[in-house]
Amino acid sequence: MSGYTIKELMRPNIVSLIPYSSARNEFTGTAKVFLDANENWRDFVGNVGRNRYPDPQHRDLKRSISTVMGLPEKSLVLGNGSDEMIDVLFRIFCVPHKDKILLMSPTYGAYQVFADINDIGVSHCPLKTDFSLNLRHMDTVCHLVNNGTPESGMHKMLFICSPNNPSGNSFPLDQIATIAQRFKGITIVDEAYFEFSGKESAITLMRDCPRLVVLRTLSKSWGLANARVGIAVAPPEIVEAMHKVKYPYNLSGIAQELAIEALEHAQEVYRNIEGTIQERERVAQQLQKFPFVKEVFPSDANFLLVRVLDPDGLCSSLRERGIIIRNRSTVRGCFGCVRITIGNRSENDSLLKAMEELEG
Repeated sequence: MSGYTIKELMRPNIVSLIPYSSARNEFTGTAKVFLDANENWRDFVGNVGRNRYPDPQHRDLKRSISTVMGLPEKSLVLGNGSDEMIDVLFRIFCVPHKDKILLMSPTYGAYQVFADINDIGVSHCPLKTDFSLNLRHMDTVCHLVNNGTPESGMHKMLFICSPNNPSGNSFPLDQIATIAQRFKGITIVDEAYFEFSGKESAITLMRDCPRLVVLRTLSKSWGLANARVGIAVAPPEIVEAMHKVKYPYNLSGIAQELAIEALEHAQEVYRNIEGTIQERERVAQQLQKFPFVKEVFPSDANFLLVRVLDPDGLCSSLRERGIIIRNRSTVRGCFGCVRITIGNRSENDSLLKAMEELEG
């Protein structure tokens, strides 16, 4: 199914939008005196340029990301975490109180929240009980949701989180491609945990899936959750629109510098990913020994979804011992489940020791 063009799917006001032009966007070349942006001439915190606005196009950071992560520089949009990228996509494509999105539940809860904030309806296509894609059901859902039009209102975006949060499993690329080709709107594949999976990226599908957007982040495997650096890899028309809609200085110069520095430590990051995967498998094996653990689901991420007899009691008892895990038992499809992030070996051992005490 060919679907609509990207511009046909965009809100008409975004297609015709003339973006705000900041002083740093208008200037190119070399200068010694900057009197164009109404900045304070004085830097009070170390004379390192904190008084100047950052590069709104993130050019140095994009070059580093392209070099180290192998992502196409011209296809990149950067922002304040993947959450900003998600919100910008909502504002580009979805008309409030008219359009909808489609989610593969259970999945990352922020998609629903951003839909609610933007007054966008949400439809759900549940995953199977083992959290795999239900392609037969998905085929029926796509047939139903593809009936709308940009003029009358339609399902504009479909989110696929792979590896999925909170279940931790990846979805096969051929299945993602099938869905992206059948869905008339924009398919967004959120690869926040991609580096822990050892799988091939959905970016390889973009040539055959022209309405595909892939999200990445430096918050997880790159250890920069505090800096908030999100990445969107998108077709040219979407890249242009996202740059029009995002805030002019949406990523601080401090965050950009930290990201470039982290990317310079790529080999250390890759070694840490290998260590996290080894710990993930060790913790998963140990958790299966406890009688109150009913199931440990396979994971391609840096966390484990675990079904237990009493998730509320387990979380409360661990909290009393200074250990925090995430109770996911109220999430659609995750009854009785908790989510456990993989920490360093000492932290993981503290968790396992506490659970042994609870067993006793």
